This record gives sequence, structure tokens and C-alpha cells, in this order.
Amino acid sequence: GDVPSAQGVQTRQAGNVTLATVDLCEADHATYYHGYANSVLWPVFHYRLDLADFNSSYIAGYRRVNQMFARQLLPLLRPDDVIWVHDYHLIPLAAELRALGCRQRIGFFLHIPVPPPLIMAALPQHDWLVRAFFAYDLVGLQSEADVAHFTRFTVTEAGAQDLGGQRLSAFRATTRVAAFPIGIDVDEFQRLTAAPEAVQTCEAMRAEYSRRQLLLGIDRLDYSKGIPQRVRAFRHLLEKYPENRHSATLVMIASPSRDDVNAYSDLRQELEGLCGAINGDYGDLDWMPLRYIHRTVARKRVPGLCRAARVGLVTPLRDGMNLVAKEYVVAQDPDDPGVLVLSRFAGAAEQLKEALPVNPYDTQAMADAIQAALHMPLAERQWRHQQLMERIRRHDVHWWRQSFLQALKEGV
Repeated sequence: GDVPSAQGVQTRQAGNVTLATVDLCEADHATYYHGYANSVLWPVFHYRLDLADFNSSYIAGYRRVNQMFARQLLPLLRPDDVIWVHDYHLIPLAAELRALGCRQRIGFFLHIPVPPPLIMAALPQHDWLVRAFFAYDLVGLQSEADVAHFTRFTVTEAGAQDLGGQRLSAFRATTRVAAFPIGIDVDEFQRLTAAPEAVQTCEAMRAEYSRRQLLLGIDRLDYSKGIPQRVRAFRHLLEKYPENRHSATLVMIASPSRDDVNAYSDLRQELEGLCGAINGDYGDLDWMPLRYIHRTVARKRVPGLCRAARVGLVTPLRDGMNLVAKEYVVAQDPDDPGVLVLSRFAGAAEQLKEALPVNPYDTQAMADAIQAALHMPLAERQWRHQQLMERIRRHDVHWWRQSFLQALKEGV
């Protein structure tokens, strides 16, 4: 049917979905998105209080834009609609909608991690933020660890009552809090893996590195991803296990991200220095240990890169989930699969128990894990891959969507 259009909202069709968009002025973008969302909430929720910029103008912009979104959304809603709000940019949206009289079921899913209570408590005006969560009927988080942190935070800081059965009560409201680990579309990613672009990429990489073992890291250039720690571990691998010199190459793709934030430009400089030093110290006329690419690689080529790599390195310092870990597994040839080396601090580690777990802060142990991955026998690689695939397929993106929406419809 027709969707009424609110003032300032542009609507357009994308298949059977109606998209409603609103424009932000530069000041709102600076304080709401660049400011509170990405210079306060992102670093704090990734355990990096040292990188947060607690500018008092940011929170006002964040509240103002969420109020505006609520006002624009309200006329588009129908009585039987179910509302699903996503991520840290929109935490107060349900509270703003409730203030305008919205009575529909509203669920929230947070894609990033929840830190321990004392880190959350460092957020200025965190009492206002925690109250906002209780306007939702359901709060979905990535992992059981996140649920434990969130529950402890609301109980200790907001005096919430843990009613059992995933229910928390505070501010005269009850909300359900549960883990819904996000998955990928396995069939779609396997189709991408078999498509010409991916096949050509895989063949080209295998031809280029025919005498070498390929290690792969694909990330956004972000301080949460542990990229410098990974480079140091690779350097340690070459020092401690010299047989890998001339026979192992790390391809590291770090796509640009928020270059206008100081922490990101500092990270880029640090990384380029580390990569240059490894190639300078260990490289030879016929071998460079590390290829570093600071560009976005076309999505269609990613499965081919994953399939060509004997070892996938997913080593964030903190990550809500990390879907690259799941994509790497799905892209493998089940007869001759590569090995996933996975940080224990990625949300995915709760599910992907057959990956090789690493602590990215422990350079030596990470080098040892990479060595084990490079030399793992075929039978063990096949067994680990089979176990991981079964779990990734069972808990794919369709399961995630259905289980969240089912829980939201069931209510508290």
C-alpha cells in the first residue's frame, strides 16, 4: 500500500521494500554521527576509553537527531507494525518514539560489543543512555558475554531487577535481553565463491603464490581490529620459524575508514611503518613477506581471496561478531580447507570453537598459532572445517532474523 510521506522524508522503492531517507545538516552529522556515535560510543563500547572524545556538544546532537528520526518515522507507522532498530547510532530511538505515543512492539539489536560495567559507567550521562534501553521490548546482543555485561551494568548502575528468563525490570518497564549472534547468508556467499570474479581471483592468487603459503587478513582500518598486533606476530613468526621465509606471504587488506578521525590517521601511519620495516628487514629480490593494501577490494573478489589463503587471520582486540571469520570458513574447499586463526575477543569465538584461538596481545603465542595453522595435517583441517561449517550454516543470517523477530513478537 501507499506509505504516507512525512515532511523532509524522501521515499523510494527497492524491490518490495520502501526506503524512507532524511538528510542531516553538517552540524548534525558532526555532532551525532562523527561525534557521539563514532567518537564516544564506538571507542567506549570497544573498551577504548583512552580514544573517546567526551565533548559535551556531541550528546545534544545525538539526542536531537534521534528525536528528529522519531518525529519523521511516526507518520509512516501502522498500528500492526513491528519496529526493529539497529545499532549504537539509534539507542534512544524507542524512548523518543514512546514519548510521541508509539505503542508498537520495538526491538533493538546492537552489532558492537558491550564492555564491562565499569567501562560503561565512564560514559558521561550514562544513566540517560541505560534508561533508553528499557523503552524496547527486546534488546538483542551478539554474545552471551555481552548479555552478562549488559545485565550486570543495568543491575549495578540502574538498580534493575533481574527477573530471570532473560527479563530485566527498571524505570517501571520490563525488557528482554538475549544473545542473537548474527550470521551470514551461506548459500549466497557460496554462490559468490563459485562466480567468475571469485574463481579468477583465486586462480590468479594461486598462480602468483604457487610456491608460497598465503596468509590473509581483511579488515576495515580500525583500531579495534588488532592489525598492528597481527603484523608484529607475523614478524615474530619469520624470526622464530625461519623456514617460513620465502615460503609464507601475508596479504593484508585494510580498507579506508573514518580517515578524518585522528586515531585512524595515527593507526595508518603506525601500520605503514610496521609493514615497511618487515619488507625492508626480511624481503628479498624474489620475495616480499607482506603485501599491504589500503584500498577497498571489490566484494565479488573477497571469496576468491579467502579460498586461496591457507590461513585466515581474524585477530581483533574487540569485535561484536566479525563476519569475515565466517566468510573465510564458507569460502574454503572442503577437501583442502584453510585454517582460521581467530581472536578470543571476537564475538564469533563463542560459536567458532574449532578455529585456532589466539590472544592478539600475546605476540609469541599468536606466532605459534600461525605456525600450527601453516603446518596442520589435512585430516585435522578437514575436521575443523566441517565442524565450523555445520554451525555457521545452522546459525545463518536467516536463523538470526527469524529468531529475533519471533522473540520480539512473543514479547516480554
